[in-house]
Amino acid sequence: MSMLSHLEALERRHEALAKEIEDVMKAHPSVDSVEVQALKRKKLQVKDEIARLKGNETMH
Repeated sequence: MSMLSHLEALERRHEALAKEIEDVMKAHPSVDSVEVQALKRKKLQVKDEIARLKGNETMH
């Protein structure tokens, strides 16, 4: 997998997690459950990986 395709896959995953968080929050708006917290952590990890790859991309 090329870096570009990996980056695109990560961006799609980040968008999917954002949608999943939104859906869970709509279903249970008053609860910031363990599930939501876990999804937010995953989303942040993906965002950090995207930023790392984009930083490396500008160096090359």
